[in-house]
Amino acid sequence: MDLEPPEADEDTTVAGHIMLRQQRQMLYHMRLIEHEMPKLVAFRKPFVPPTPDTPVVVRSISYGGEEHPVTVKRVIVVPVAHLPLKDDVARHSLKLIAGTRWTSTPPRDSGIGIDEPGGGHGYVKISCEDFPRPAMNLKWASDALDRLTEEANRSAGTLSDIPVDTRHVSSRARKAKRGEHLRIRPGKRVTIHDFPQEWLPGPTPQTPATNSS
Repeated sequence: MDLEPPEADEDTTVAGHIMLRQQRQMLYHMRLIEHEMPKLVAFRKPFVPPTPDTPVVVRSISYGGEEHPVTVKRVIVVPVAHLPLKDDVARHSLKLIAGTRWTSTPPRDSGIGIDEPGGGHGYVKISCEDFPRPAMNLKWASDALDRLTEEANRSAGTLSDIPVDTRHVSSRARKAKRGEHLRIRPGKRVTIHDFPQEWLPGPTPQTPATNSS
């Protein structure tokens, strides 16, 4: 005797429903690509390189729309040479006041290349994730940079005899163990071009060829 009606056996299994759901999700995204993505062309903007008037680089983190605590974080990086400082004495004071926020080379996640111009005096990196909104964190970091610049210009004459502390730069390079800590050269790896030329053997004298008769 059949205890269940015949139509109850016509449904698929749980694995079949999972497969159908995956196919529906794939079709949904394929329709978005075909019908909605071409509309983004209207929002296309040409790339304009940053000018000296806009030296601050702002970095954010996104997880593709998913909620995450780090998405509200904002990080700004700026070369010291591009800040409105009076002279080299004020730049020296800024390095002292910034402390570990100053590095001689651009941070690896800043988007600034090591060979880009303007890095002669190092870089300052300020981040904030204490507020619930990204704009609030960016505003705090920007205000901190303004206060840092103002204080460096004000105390330029009182900190000129204090050397810049670079222990945090050397410690970071030493922990990375990528060769940057060798010869006390943080930020620049040792390559074959650093091999002492005086260690290379001199050219081998060539004996003149003799003519045999």
